[in-house]
Amino acid sequence: MELVLKKSGAGYVYQSDDLDTVLCGNLPEGLQLLATENQGEEAVFGVEDGTRLVALKRSVTNTNAPVSTEIDVAAATGVLTYRIDIERIDAAGMTGILSVITDISETRHRERILKTLLRELSHRSKNLLAIIQGIATQTARQALSLDYFLTKFRGRIQSLAYSQDLVTDSSWRGAYLFALTERQFSAYWPDSETPISINGINAHLSPNATLHIGLALHELIVNSASYGAISAGVNSLTIDCFETLLDENKAIELAWVEHLPLAATQREVDEHTFARTVLERVVPVAIGGKAMYVTTPDRIEYHLTIPAREYEIINAE
Repeated sequence: MELVLKKSGAGYVYQSDDLDTVLCGNLPEGLQLLATENQGEEAVFGVEDGTRLVALKRSVTNTNAPVSTEIDVAAATGVLTYRIDIERIDAAGMTGILSVITDISETRHRERILKTLLRELSHRSKNLLAIIQGIATQTARQALSLDYFLTKFRGRIQSLAYSQDLVTDSSWRGAYLFALTERQFSAYWPDSETPISINGINAHLSPNATLHIGLALHELIVNSASYGAISAGVNSLTIDCFETLLDENKAIELAWVEHLPLAATQREVDEHTFARTVLERVVPVAIGGKAMYVTTPDRIEYHLTIPAREYEIINAE
């Protein structure tokens, strides 16, 4: 019987109806006073929980109805949680109260972590839905037709999905800037032998920054693929990331510089479209930074300053 108890991780205390300890075995470390002191519940669990436990045992004595309870105990390794199953024994000449004590700390710890993760998932899902709703609303306002809306909306949602995949793969810790940029370019610049130039700091972005900067990159890339360097098949754009200051605090700046081909015509992005709204307002506001977007007949520049709370610089991935 003792071997079975040890393998199950449970201990027991058998007490008389007056709650004097008669037998005990395999008690978890820290609960040994239950074996050496009669009515030692308060000494082990504290006055409040000890008094409650005694009341439960007396209730079982009076009603013969088994009960279960859980008690948290502070320990050097953290909070331990014990489940105590109490029932009355009245057989083979033995009459008293049997308490089976099981350490369920690990189970409760996993449950708390799971609840925390579910709350975080719910929070992030709501944020993601809010972003999608904003994309749908702003795209619809600029839509010239249903086909135009569907094309633009699908592209922006796909961009969001690319960024979200990176965030999910990192267990919601975010993504590296270079990986995010390469992922956003993948559908528009398939020339692996002549990659887009990405220089400077490969900062690790927060989940929030990953999603919003991914949207900014998408708008820049789509415009380039439609009217700029990518559409002409030339690699005349660079992306740099370097340290700077934002309101006298540490920050990084993401700089997109694109030299346009001579044949470039008036570009859609020059108008007050959703793309400009994303680049100049939505993204900098969402990350608490600032942005500057400049277009000329032969050049496009976009500078996004990212505050320190939205990234960290890690030497190696």
